[in-house]
Amino acid sequence: MDRNKFEGSQKLNNLAEQLRLYKPPTNYSTNNKITNPIEDDKISNASQHENVKSNNRAAVLICLFEGIDGDVRVILTKRSSTLSSHSGEVALPGGKVEEGDANDIETALREAKEEIGLDPSLVNVVTVLESFTTKRGISVVPVIGIMQDRYAFKPDANTAEVEEIFDAPLEMFLKDENRREVELEWMGEKYALHFFDHNSENKKFVIWALTAGILIRAASIVYQRLPAFQERRPSFWNRSGL
Repeated sequence: MDRNKFEGSQKLNNLAEQLRLYKPPTNYSTNNKITNPIEDDKISNASQHENVKSNNRAAVLICLFEGIDGDVRVILTKRSSTLSSHSGEVALPGGKVEEGDANDIETALREAKEEIGLDPSLVNVVTVLESFTTKRGISVVPVIGIMQDRYAFKPDANTAEVEEIFDAPLEMFLKDENRREVELEWMGEKYALHFFDHNSENKKFVIWALTAGILIRAASIVYQRLPAFQERRPSFWNRSGL
């Protein structure tokens, strides 16, 4: 294996080491085994999607890289306006588990390859976060990977699924800037949905709902601090059992 593939800025190397130490809450169990791609060119397929219906589980890739100004950035997409669900919304690359996926890591990497042309060999997977469960009972597992060589990534959108590929600074999801929220209620519980406005190449994007919630959580872990606003996340995101 080319050992230079995951050698890069000291910031990203330090971040990778920090994130490898992350442990999900004790009430969360994961079937994903993280390996160091510098030592092992393959992600272990020893852990399988056991007792999980693929139509009830999905994985998304939080692909981080260092921007020109030295900030940590994340790759995002705008879904195609022709899709039957969540059309035109901003999302992380990802999708539902398919037969043959060994674990959530493989699902996230496969989907990113299919949607935006991101070669899995460019991504150093460092940790898997606790799952988020939607109102419809779909368990979404965020997989964090680091891309050292951002210039090696040649975006190639699958136009059937993706309308735009862009990136945003991860730290923005901890700031109370360009943010608004709406209060909703579910089964008697009031919670907030957050909306983050972002401009990229003279285009306006809104990152909101579950995607915003996942990125708030990821940013909190990366920067090791709470957001500058009250999150008030819905409790159903924490449901387990899928």
